[in-house]
Amino acid sequence: MTHAPRPDRGAPAPLPLPVSKLILFDLDGVLVDTLPVMRSAWQAVCAQHGIDIPFRSYAKHLGRPFSDIMATLGVRQIEEVASTYDAVSTRDAHLARPFPGIEAALHTITAGGQRIGVVTSKPLARAVPLLERLRCPFSVVRAPGRERGKPAPDTLLAALVETGTDPADATYVGDMAVDQEAARRGGLRYVHAGWGYGEPTAPEPLTAHEPAQLFGLLRDSLAPEEAA
Repeated sequence: MTHAPRPDRGAPAPLPLPVSKLILFDLDGVLVDTLPVMRSAWQAVCAQHGIDIPFRSYAKHLGRPFSDIMATLGVRQIEEVASTYDAVSTRDAHLARPFPGIEAALHTITAGGQRIGVVTSKPLARAVPLLERLRCPFSVVRAPGRERGKPAPDTLLAALVETGTDPADATYVGDMAVDQEAARRGGLRYVHAGWGYGEPTAPEPLTAHEPAQLFGLLRDSLAPEEAA
């Protein structure tokens, strides 16, 4: 029996992303830079509803459904605030930009045989137009409906049910601690998007520092007959 060469002890070997049949992505902070849109919408909320909460306090909770963030921040008029936030977010959606290299990375991943999808806390009415800019073949796009939002794993599991995928065959790429927790609770592998808005929690996950690195991790994990 032959053994693979041992890595140089002077530098840890890179950890490859395990092969997955379905790669799910968060939207904000992973696929699209929507921070300018969110800042504009939150400033409008504060001005119109007399709320004195800085954007940085709101941004700490990104990844969770908007109503959950409002409850955490102690905002009571949630429906009125949500209406303002949605209207301004739609008006200023042009400020959002796909992260450099993300579209090419997605196309490369799908060309390698993996399916891709999106699980986001953003309402579908605002998520879908942003995703259309990427011109990618998403197999599934899910946002909380009756399901609980992140960090609960419900929307991730709903995406798996819709695509007929086992949790062991799926990976979630996110940028916030709630994404990491949702993946853990759902039994999915997790990869942290180092170009996003948040920081991971312990245990330290596999991290892609730029979109182009995602395919490299996938490619390096393929068996020789699959990579040929």
